[in-house]
Amino acid sequence: MLVVVPTLAAGPPLLECLVSLLNQTEREIEVMVVDNSGRQLARETGAERFGASILESPGNLGYGGAINAAVRRSQAPLVAVINDDAVARPTWIRALVTAVESRPEVGMCASQVLLLGEERLDSAGMLIARDGSTKQRGHGEHPANYSREEEVLFPSGSAALYRRALLEDTGLFDEDFFLYCEDSDVGLRARWAGWKCLYVPGAVVEHRYSQTAGGASALKAYYVERNRLFLITKNFPAARLVAAPWFALARYFWHAISILEGRGSAARYQRERRNPLELLFILLRAHCAWLFRLPSLWRKRRRILASARLSPDAFRRLLDAHGITTRQVAAQ
Repeated sequence: MLVVVPTLAAGPPLLECLVSLLNQTEREIEVMVVDNSGRQLARETGAERFGASILESPGNLGYGGAINAAVRRSQAPLVAVINDDAVARPTWIRALVTAVESRPEVGMCASQVLLLGEERLDSAGMLIARDGSTKQRGHGEHPANYSREEEVLFPSGSAALYRRALLEDTGLFDEDFFLYCEDSDVGLRARWAGWKCLYVPGAVVEHRYSQTAGGASALKAYYVERNRLFLITKNFPAARLVAAPWFALARYFWHAISILEGRGSAARYQRERRNPLELLFILLRAHCAWLFRLPSLWRKRRRILASARLSPDAFRRLLDAHGITTRQVAAQ
């Protein structure tokens, strides 16, 4: 079992994370920290003192690139990933391994991710809207509402388990995403390939929400919007892809309403940034970046659909079964 911990800042939260991995009841694990800082910060922080090996990158590979680098260095049949700002309960790995061992069709597992220090959920798997926006299932709710092991669409990359066979089958994480939605992309590609995802409520992790790029930062807003476009271009069935822009317009409308009402992510961004034109500039920049990458995205789409084991109708039903409305996306 390989546990990958990508890190950029390599600060005290990383050491907290490594201590929690050192205390796992599952002993047969290899912990690999992938240092994206380019400055040997993980080594300076003392990550090796907690039994972790360090893979240093000369620059920031992004989240997916860091995981790919670690997977290529290991032959482990199971790969767990965890954010460096998350703390795993002692039975986290054991619960994930137990869940996946007897289910060969399950290629990925979602953890019960709690908000650090609170009895509220960060995620219990992921949901997707008709425009490709993804949101954490159960975010902000009490974990007792999500106490049953069940199939979900795909896991949040903040704390997940993947079979190596799934990662090799789907071609690993797409490094063009760099930050945000790369877990959504690999999850949807795995679904096209016929793999299932299981939510494991006994696999508990506590997470500092949006620690890396901030809860309402321009960086996050840009990558989330750009990568949403990447995601749907690669993975949405044709009819759903054609309809997506109209649902995106609906989401923009609900974001505008939420700003007026003072709630939701757009309202938080407005309060913190105080520049009403900045969001429009970010949208324009994200769409320009998408147009620039469109030829390569289309080639990737063709490869995904050429090897798909699910029909477009079956994939659409899967999206519907794990859907969220654009109004609900804007309200969070």
